[in-house]
Amino acid sequence: MIMREEFSKIFSSNKSPIYFANAPGRMDVMGGIADYSGSLVLQMPIQEHTTVALALRDDDLLRIKTLSEEVGNDFFEIDYRELLNNGKVDYSFARQKLRSLPGGDWAAYVAGCLLVLEKEKAFSGKKGMDCLIDSRVPAGKGVSSSAALEIATLKALQQAFDINFSGTELPVLAQKVENLVVGAPCGLMDQLSSYFGEPGHLLPILCQPDLVNAPIRIPSGVHFIGIDSGIRHAVGGASYGDVRTAAFMGYSIIAQREGITAEKLEAARKSGNWTDLPYEGFLTNIKVPDFEKKYLVHLPEKISGQAFLDQYGTTIDSVTEVNPAVIYAVRKPASHPVYENDRVTRFAAILKSMGHETDEFENELGQLGELMNGSHKSYGDCGLGSDATDRLAMAVSSNPFIYGARITGGGSGGTVCMICKGEEGLAAAREIHEAYQTEKGVRTVFFR
Repeated sequence: MIMREEFSKIFSSNKSPIYFANAPGRMDVMGGIADYSGSLVLQMPIQEHTTVALALRDDDLLRIKTLSEEVGNDFFEIDYRELLNNGKVDYSFARQKLRSLPGGDWAAYVAGCLLVLEKEKAFSGKKGMDCLIDSRVPAGKGVSSSAALEIATLKALQQAFDINFSGTELPVLAQKVENLVVGAPCGLMDQLSSYFGEPGHLLPILCQPDLVNAPIRIPSGVHFIGIDSGIRHAVGGASYGDVRTAAFMGYSIIAQREGITAEKLEAARKSGNWTDLPYEGFLTNIKVPDFEKKYLVHLPEKISGQAFLDQYGTTIDSVTEVNPAVIYAVRKPASHPVYENDRVTRFAAILKSMGHETDEFENELGQLGELMNGSHKSYGDCGLGSDATDRLAMAVSSNPFIYGARITGGGSGGTVCMICKGEEGLAAAREIHEAYQTEKGVRTVFFR
């Protein structure tokens, strides 16, 4: 095994058993940024995987090496105890420490797994290890390279420390790594998709927070592919964070119209228990007609963070903060989850009912494509589009074998997902990819 040989060469002094694990990236077919508002999402694993090899040490030295050529500092070393605050796990302390060190930005995804396991699973003993990463999931493409790394690392540590996980526990811990150690306010769909996804199927997840439903088989002759725009997506970027914050600001306004006080919202923020709140804290539990009749007109197009805090006080989202100096566009980000959940629900129902290639099959493909196009437009309305991804989405409009397209994941660049029919659709998508590369003068990835 090449990874074993590489590991033994790089960490030649470590003779402990080597543990291996891998996890795939994922394609966000429908749902995307509505995950943190409780939406149903549909996710698909891609062929590209991340592999982690690690061996424990008899000290607390943490050494991490990545084979990726995308990072400048490909080797990271630290005494694990330096990440602790007075000997205890403090996520904020560790986050700031890692950010201050060369290579700490990417190493945080691995080191964070140890920190989360110590705090959440309360295991003790030496935490030193040597770790080698081989990621074939390209970063910044909106296909969950970070989740694949977190899941693969936790799966390897599960073997090394003989830890038992049940249900969705492992991906939930992986999300804590990203939210609390890395400091990226992602939802849970990426980690769940990387852990539970099955080839040839879409994985339906109801993000309230982590109900994984039975996989939906992709009908014969239907293909979901992704074309990388070449524009680097960053879930930690300001636009994604602002849109997420604005969605929760919208929820606060709705909840207070239903008689909930700012004090009760703040208590829910601190406890994480939303069950007694209107719609259980999730915008996606509001039906479209009710949303349009009762709430839409009361959501401001824009409001400053300071004005919001003065009038409404807080949000229930513990991983974002309302910045008083920022002007937030609230109506579109708060509307998106309501309409997106409706689109995803209809998409899943159509996909489940599809049979073989008949006239109705063709009509159903058209409906799926229209729902994807609607999702793409809604991303743009929230401010998470880009000229490059719009260019790719528009390229499918005149092709008889490609029915729709949408920007994926956190938006603002990254990958565009397309729904194609048969080998003709795959060929047409590859032609679009080649033409796009020629037009932009870049080499980008074609995801299956």
